[in-house]
Amino acid sequence: MNDVYIVAACRTPIGVRGGAFSHTPPERLAAQLFTHLYTTCGQPAIDAVIGGNAVGPGGNLTRLAALYADWPETIPAWTVDQQCASAAAALGEGAVRIAAGAADVVIAGGMESASLQPIRRYASGDARQGEFTVAQFSPEENHPDAMLRGAERAARALDVSREMLDEYALDSHHKALTAAERGLLTPYIVPTDELAGDECLRPRISRRLLARMPLLLGPDTRITAGNSCLIHDGAAFALLASSAAVRAYGWTPQARIRTVAAAAGAPLLSPLSVGAVTDELLRRSGLAPEDIDCFEWNEAFAVIDALFAARWPALLDRYNRVGGALAYGHPYGASGAILLVHLLAALQDCSGRIGLLAIAGAGGTGAGLIVEACHD
Repeated sequence: MNDVYIVAACRTPIGVRGGAFSHTPPERLAAQLFTHLYTTCGQPAIDAVIGGNAVGPGGNLTRLAALYADWPETIPAWTVDQQCASAAAALGEGAVRIAAGAADVVIAGGMESASLQPIRRYASGDARQGEFTVAQFSPEENHPDAMLRGAERAARALDVSREMLDEYALDSHHKALTAAERGLLTPYIVPTDELAGDECLRPRISRRLLARMPLLLGPDTRITAGNSCLIHDGAAFALLASSAAVRAYGWTPQARIRTVAAAAGAPLLSPLSVGAVTDELLRRSGLAPEDIDCFEWNEAFAVIDALFAARWPALLDRYNRVGGALAYGHPYGASGAILLVHLLAALQDCSGRIGLLAIAGAGGTGAGLIVEACHD
């Protein structure tokens, strides 16, 4: 099996829903990153482009993005839909292709626009009537609030209070604001035509403000708009390469991908699948949790933080070091690659060697990878 290297990784600024990217289709966001990666990496021959997307209009958005970037028509490109885990799945697929010798250079990641999420309806005469924006993820449930309900069930299963969930959310915001002040992500963020920096951070967040947030599922529940992520717009991609390509182009890789994995669990407790992904990554790599210097879990809900704290309380200082989706938002199809960008930044900041990212997807699925930093 060939080694797989991350030569470069980047993301757009994250735009709030209805904000700076409100009229920018996700494929246009991706195209701007494609141009950046292609130019800064010396215009390499690209074997494939794999992009994740969850709530776009359908079709092959990754191919469309490559064409908008004015890349040769001969470059194959395709789109992965694993909902929230789409970009991580795309990264995993790209890594596997290189490891198997089927490609030498792959662009992989994801893109999303919550601002332009289509409203859908079934054809006339179908038994399922009415407009909808949220797909069905389990035979047992078909509800627009399915993800919120899954987070509420997970919070009850872990017996974590609303107050504790709010504390996890506040911590995420504080870490993200500190990372912004220190410029930790600046080298990885590519300014776009519409936005120069993250639009999503909220410097006025406070414990009092979080406590005022209404319960989203009614009395005696725990999930609020403060301890669940907002849905935003953005894109993130990485250039993956074989050792042969690294030598041929004279690249200095940022990291090597050691392990990729997918996993699944209970569809009605989908946030908890991030734990199953992590277990599978550790099993396949032969590593223990203590061997990981930096963890990046997609905290779509604060209950995911509670899960990590319950499993590895002694490792919390290694968890989501630059803040997570509770602070940055969650552009579904891009989030797995955003995690990679943040993981690389965290490893660089702490001079860490091994990093793990994992993300749960709707319906109880998930994907992730382990990387080893290539420090100078």
